[in-house]
Amino acid sequence: MRFLNIPKYKYSAGSIFRWLWQAWRGNRLQAILNATLGLLGVVVSLAQVWAVQHAIDVASHTLEGDIYWAVGIIGILILCDFAINISAVWVKNILGIRAQNRMQQNMLDRILRSEWQGREQLHSGDVINRLEKDVTNVVNFLTETIPNTISVLAMFLGAFFYLFTMDGWLALIIIAMLPLFILVSKLYVGKMRQLTRQVRDSDSRVQSVLQETIQNRTLIKTMESDSAMVDKLEDTQSELRHRVVRRTAFSVISNLILNFGFALGYLVAFLWSALRMSAGTLTFGGMTAFLQLVNRIQGPARNLTKMVPAFVSVFTAAERLMELEENPLEEQGDSIEMETPLGIRLDGVSFTYQDHRPNSSSRQILSHLTFDFRPGSCTAILGETGSGKTTLIRLLLALIRPQEGRAYIYNSKEQKSLSPRLRCNFVYVPQGNTLLSGTIRENLRLGSITATEEEMEDALRRACADFVFSLPEGLDTQCSEQGGGLSEGQAQRIAIARALLRGGSVMLLDEATSALDPDTERRLLRNILENNDKTVIFITHRPAVVDYCDQTLRLGE
Repeated sequence: MRFLNIPKYKYSAGSIFRWLWQAWRGNRLQAILNATLGLLGVVVSLAQVWAVQHAIDVASHTLEGDIYWAVGIIGILILCDFAINISAVWVKNILGIRAQNRMQQNMLDRILRSEWQGREQLHSGDVINRLEKDVTNVVNFLTETIPNTISVLAMFLGAFFYLFTMDGWLALIIIAMLPLFILVSKLYVGKMRQLTRQVRDSDSRVQSVLQETIQNRTLIKTMESDSAMVDKLEDTQSELRHRVVRRTAFSVISNLILNFGFALGYLVAFLWSALRMSAGTLTFGGMTAFLQLVNRIQGPARNLTKMVPAFVSVFTAAERLMELEENPLEEQGDSIEMETPLGIRLDGVSFTYQDHRPNSSSRQILSHLTFDFRPGSCTAILGETGSGKTTLIRLLLALIRPQEGRAYIYNSKEQKSLSPRLRCNFVYVPQGNTLLSGTIRENLRLGSITATEEEMEDALRRACADFVFSLPEGLDTQCSEQGGGLSEGQAQRIAIARALLRGGSVMLLDEATSALDPDTERRLLRNILENNDKTVIFITHRPAVVDYCDQTLRLGE
């Protein structure tokens, strides 16, 4: 294998097969139906060989019989073949998309339930590429390629034994090419797997460039960097084309060698049957059956060579999807809702982001921080950029864990260390525009899926988002990606209303009023704080917000 320059792989073949076996469990019905239809197709195909031989021998008076019945049998078998093909199309189109959707849902659920990573290793475009193309690849392999392989092997064995009953030596000669095929396939798979992985990685990079360019097109236009981004796309696409050419060249040469062997085998079979017919030991119908059976032996062998790229491709796809599952799961279980009022205490908390990139150093963000966010208090967190404000929010939401010290939530009866299961007690409004595409109503229901019309209207009023009621479509007003169609201040107030619907006892607002004018900001703060029933934590640079708080926490000093 060294002369082919094939590297070691991240996952062993055994671990990939185990992962595929787990993935296959949810797709058994479609796989079994496809395998059954494939085996029925094999039976019909071999029956057609016999029917054609029988009809020719009847027509040439080698056998006695009714030629109309003989041709009628061929017609019936052709109709059966049509029915099997139509059924296979229905199974593929109806059950196939369902299987693909189910696997995408499972993968997305796994990603969402995994631990948050401070520095994501994969670009979001790469992740989407994997969830689309690699999932499709795996599902097609499990539901179509494997069943097809079963029917191909059945066809190979059926045709071999049929031919063996007619001429044992010829059948053995045709089968003698298998050891060479297996040896060549082993070398082929190793190199093709490497080349396919390179192509898939390049394809992901192309999608990443496209996605990032579209998402930031306003920035790119204002920086007049249109040509630079198009050039970047061309460079990435050029790398993809180069790798596709290398993979295609290797595949063409490999297939040429194998096809030469198949052609040689067919010529040997043709010569053998022609000599037997010339010697009078084989009828014309028998020679026709000979050649059809040789095709039905070589055809599956050819199909197996075509399936080798499918096996290589699914190994690559499985590797890429397994990488999405590398992050460990967060603590799982039912949410734990605690009695109000709630406070949060930090005792000697320290945190450092670990940077595993070459020649990069890690920097401590929080060092032995101790603070008490008392029940019912309002706290402003202040500090320069990089002082740890965002890191502190992530600690409170249990997205990350303290590396030293302890962080816990408490009331008058109990205290618990912060964990993902306690997030139900928090209301979080992140900085920036966090609206999703869809209606305002759909955005609000992210806060509470069961929210009534009255509850949504009350939340909008408290968030100073009364402007929604004057919109032509009201709550059903459509927003494009990232709240397109609304101003930053409008989007920010709808995001606050969404958070208020959640009803948690601890509110975390990360620069949540940065886009509001002073008067609207003051009205909003009064609405949020008037009942004094929540523990409120602001990350802010706004003096008006600090004035409403009864304590401050300055980071980085």
